Amino acid sequence: MTVRHHVSDELLLAYAAGTLEEGWRLAVATHLALCPDCRKRLSLMEDAGGQLLEEIAPEPALATSFERLRQRVLHEGAAARPSPAGTRSAAPARAASPVLPEPLRSYVGGDVETLKWKSLGRGAYHIPIKTDDGTTMVRLLRIPAGKPVPEHGHGGRELTLVLSGSFHDGEELFARGDLEEADANVQHQPVATPGEDCICLAVTDAPLKFRSWLVRLVQPVLGI
Repeated sequence: MTVRHHVSDELLLAYAAGTLEEGWRLAVATHLALCPDCRKRLSLMEDAGGQLLEEIAPEPALATSFERLRQRVLHEGAAARPSPAGTRSAAPARAASPVLPEPLRSYVGGDVETLKWKSLGRGAYHIPIKTDDGTTMVRLLRIPAGKPVPEHGHGGRELTLVLSGSFHDGEELFARGDLEEADANVQHQPVATPGEDCICLAVTDAPLKFRSWLVRLVQPVLGI
């Protein structure tokens, strides 16, 4: 597997700094599980950050610093703890390589063959994924082989990570491990390649802006 489309420097730096919301963090972490090149980039960023910290003169700690740190650790630990339907349990170990790498697999409670997909119509399916950040919408998408996603724009950022199969967006091909980042300037219509359904992890922070009035009509029901 050769990953051709990588996480941006901006997102990777935010991930290294621990400032990403949970939905974005899940997408980046899942991409990192599939992309050794980006793991190397992350390591370099963390090394550079550690060097900068060593050069900062220490300041006296406030009396309340430990309590603030304790509360932050408790809060972030609870937000990152995986459990489906409020109790995400770790999936059992598998002999073969799973389609869904960690940490994503624990968020949904298993690999693709065990999941219960919800219909979006026209042969497409999705599985909403619960996070605690309150700002991102996260879901698995399964697009039928050879079929397009309805043409749409964005009210904010969209990350799409391919987990199985592939899709074309214009002249670009996105396959397993590839991450596509779109924003309010992008209007597109990805098309799953023939031969295999395309399974993706999609993260957004605003509803999609569909061109079709029919899709817009059912959008509130579908939650996309």
